[in-house]
Amino acid sequence: QDHSVYAFDVYSGEKFWSFTTGGPVDSSPVAAEGLVYIGSQDHWLHALDAYTGNERWNYQTEGGIQSSPTVAEGVVYFGSRDHLLYALDARTGEVLWTCRAGDAIDSSPAVADGVVYVGSHDHRLYALDAGTGEQYWDYTTGGIVDSSPIVAEGVVYFGSQDHTLYALSAQTGEKLWSYTTEGSIISSPT
Repeated sequence: QDHSVYAFDVYSGEKFWSFTTGGPVDSSPVAAEGLVYIGSQDHWLHALDAYTGNERWNYQTEGGIQSSPTVAEGVVYFGSRDHLLYALDARTGEVLWTCRAGDAIDSSPAVADGVVYVGSHDHRLYALDAGTGEQYWDYTTGGIVDSSPIVAEGVVYFGSQDHTLYALSAQTGEKLWSYTTEGSIISSPT
């Protein structure tokens, strides 16, 4: 890994720009409103101009960032290995709120109907108020939750390293059903 994120022309493959961070980039970039957000194992979330690659702002956490950011309603949400989920103003990087989990957060958050959902190495999936970070509920599995949740029609789906795919009520966290596989589930359902 060269610790960089790149922007290419989709038709020609011509490189427009690249930006080098201080560590490996395991987070996937997310573009919104003319900015590109990328986390790095250098502990920084970087907000780059989508057209030039110039850094507009950055924010340092106490741990590496593997979680891919999610942008909704002018807020960028992401997890860190420092056990915190962050909600920052997407234009300025100002901290709006944080919420502490029991372990690292490598899962990428999902936002639906004013609720943010994210998994943690503490074996839990959390449901938090997207505006305040207040916890609505959490659901404990038998393994690390690196899988990024997805929400559809009132159901949140995610996998766990306990070999199980879960479907929970997005409103209450009640388990609707689960399916056990023969291996850990790290990928994200669709």
